[in-house]
Amino acid sequence: MVQQSVKSVRVGDSPASSAFVPGYVPGRRWLIILLSCLGGFLLTVVWSAEFVDRVIGDNVANTLLGHDVKETPIAGVAAGIMFALVSGIAGTFTACNIAVFGAMAPMLGSTGSRWTRFAQALKPLGWLSVGMIAISAVYGALVGFVGTTMPQFATSSNAPGALSARSVQSLVVFGLIGLIMFYLGLAALKVVPDPFARVSRRFPQAPMVFMGVLIGGFLIGRPFALFRQMFRDAAESHNPLYGAAAFVLQSVGNIVIMAILFLILATFAGGRLRRWIAARPSRLTVLIAVSLIVAGVFTVLYWDVRLLARRDIIPWYPVAPWG
Repeated sequence: MVQQSVKSVRVGDSPASSAFVPGYVPGRRWLIILLSCLGGFLLTVVWSAEFVDRVIGDNVANTLLGHDVKETPIAGVAAGIMFALVSGIAGTFTACNIAVFGAMAPMLGSTGSRWTRFAQALKPLGWLSVGMIAISAVYGALVGFVGTTMPQFATSSNAPGALSARSVQSLVVFGLIGLIMFYLGLAALKVVPDPFARVSRRFPQAPMVFMGVLIGGFLIGRPFALFRQMFRDAAESHNPLYGAAAFVLQSVGNIVIMAILFLILATFAGGRLRRWIAARPSRLTVLIAVSLIVAGVFTVLYWDVRLLARRDIIPWYPVAPWG
């Protein structure tokens, strides 16, 4: 191990092994992990699904479409396509999308002029979209083909002390996504092996494509009311092409606002970020690791542990009064 500075080292003096493992790692890695886990936990305590889903999500969708989306049936394919995009935008700040911050962290700190930084940020965002669109289209087509028999189609309420098939699907999907993101955060700190080390030598875009698959996978477990409204419409259409298009637009809508914010940040603050990171290269590793670990811990605790408490399957989980 070669010492680089008092607070950062580069393991084995090797280059970055993938987009999520820049190579330089900070000192006090376990403290970073501990504080990131604590941050993810505290976020589950203060998070209010009522506020983000209904106050923000419903109001945004009602404003953009010009009517009460929950009271107005989706009339036809064109209306369904528009509903998919708008409901995706309205769901930008739902609990699922915390993980998107972790996916976009590697886009920060690019070099060159503003237009160069903008172009450099577009590339990983494009590869992220490839994975996201692929999984969304496949799942949407499946919903259009057999969706009326799938757990997400059900409208029955959850009974206390029990989990519906719909809840089990959310628990499994988000639990798996959260664990994967937590592992990737540990890999960024070189606590565990980088799973993309070998494939990235030939396909450097593979980590971003995989992260796009995870983001697209949110739809497989998503309980967001507007999404389920779109799900039922796509399922009842029995049209795989419509299902694929609607689900792709839902995913695109989910990340479009965050993508714009990150592009603005990378373009106009990229120079300062680059100089800040260049002063201590391990800072980029910390940004990536913290965002992934926080997102992973939040996703597992919120969708698994807190969900079990809400269903009265475990006795208690700390929640803020407004949560």
